[in-house]
Amino acid sequence: MSHRPLPRRAVSFDLPGDRLRQVTDACVAFALRQVETIDAQPSWDHDGVGPIAASFREPPPEDGQPIEALLSRLETAVAKSLNSAGPGYLAYIPGGGLYPAALGDYLALTANRYVGLSAPAPALAQIEHTVLDWLRRMVGFPDGAQGILTSGGSLSNLTAIITARRTRLPENFLSGILYLSEESHHSVAKAALLAGFPEGNLRALPVDERFRMRPDDLERAIRDDRRRSLTPFLVIANAGTTNTGAVDPIPAIADLCARERLWLHVDGAYGGFFRLAPGGERLLPGIERADSLTLDPHKGLFLPYGTGCLLVRDAEALREAHGSRAGYLQDLHEAGSLVSFADISPELSREFRGLRLWLPLKLFGVAAFRDNLREKLELARWAWEELRRAPGFECLDEPQLSVVPFRYVPKSGDADAFNARLMQAVHARRRVFLSSTTLRGRYVLRLCILSFRTHGDRVAMAIEDLIDCARELDSEGASRR
Repeated sequence: MSHRPLPRRAVSFDLPGDRLRQVTDACVAFALRQVETIDAQPSWDHDGVGPIAASFREPPPEDGQPIEALLSRLETAVAKSLNSAGPGYLAYIPGGGLYPAALGDYLALTANRYVGLSAPAPALAQIEHTVLDWLRRMVGFPDGAQGILTSGGSLSNLTAIITARRTRLPENFLSGILYLSEESHHSVAKAALLAGFPEGNLRALPVDERFRMRPDDLERAIRDDRRRSLTPFLVIANAGTTNTGAVDPIPAIADLCARERLWLHVDGAYGGFFRLAPGGERLLPGIERADSLTLDPHKGLFLPYGTGCLLVRDAEALREAHGSRAGYLQDLHEAGSLVSFADISPELSREFRGLRLWLPLKLFGVAAFRDNLREKLELARWAWEELRRAPGFECLDEPQLSVVPFRYVPKSGDADAFNARLMQAVHARRRVFLSSTTLRGRYVLRLCILSFRTHGDRVAMAIEDLIDCARELDSEGASRR
């Protein structure tokens, strides 16, 4: 029997043994340099970043290049950035970047098994389901709740809104009204728009003196909308706002949602895991009563960016909002007790995310995470006490979690402009990196203490730099007057 010649074999992407080890060793050495020197790296560095960034605007290479040259370029690019994994990063919400989580991704991506459906790799899918159950237990969510791992709070909030829409509203849902607070994260409003709601269907309610939603205002807004023949269906409460770490009165809001038959979603992307800390039930009461809960392990569990989570009390609601079937996958939809992630999330193709949580949690144990969260809460309170005692500084609120909003009141002149200069002066020392926000029309500085690498010595540096720079700037202003 004769055969036509086979096509020429393509270039192999499987590296030979010695080259495989060389490439791997070079990457490991790069990673270890990053981790071992991170305490000594500046909190930020953008000097000369323009030409470096421009050097990456290049056509695709026709031929391969040595790994050493590629890593050298990458190392330069990494250095010219905000050091969000370092101990001096006290801005926005830090993402810790636990190294064992990176190893988990390395192992998961090397094995490259598909877990969107449970049948192709049941044991690996079970690892991810187990991790989700651990997260559920950490925050006190009820048995029977269903969870998915996402890229972060934005996708989790979007998925929650779509699930609530599908569960509580008819197919023509444009009379549905969503309630949030003025301090809710901007991803919530964005998610509502992406879910198909007009901007006019969002009710951003005013907050109290501690930047928390007022249940009485919420109740009035619901009553007014019902009077206008609209359909209230969803309330989004905060378990730690980005601006100030404010925690809405969730028990009272949950009571109201139960009476009014509204879906309660709690955005705990930043603060939710503080429920795990000592005294967590007092800090975050009532989150277990939510219909859905957003969590970000890349915040409160110190994991790398891109690790989010959504928990939904009613597992069937999540399935109804996302379930579908395709003929070409009929061989993979086997009967069994293990839910496929493709049936409860927007994704069909997805990486095996569970290992980046499973590995560090198994290596360190939950107690280590609980202790780190305790330290961050105590450091925030320590910083607040120091700033309260420092002449010229005013704190806008006692820390509800680990965010401290504050500002300096100069002897004269524009306080907003002064605080902007103060932040620049602190950043110029490059020991810590802060951020600012606007609260009630005022320019405000904020410390957010959440990196697992941030300890008392670095927080003390931040307070020292703030006091020194404020004194210098205020003295300069006085001498010019």
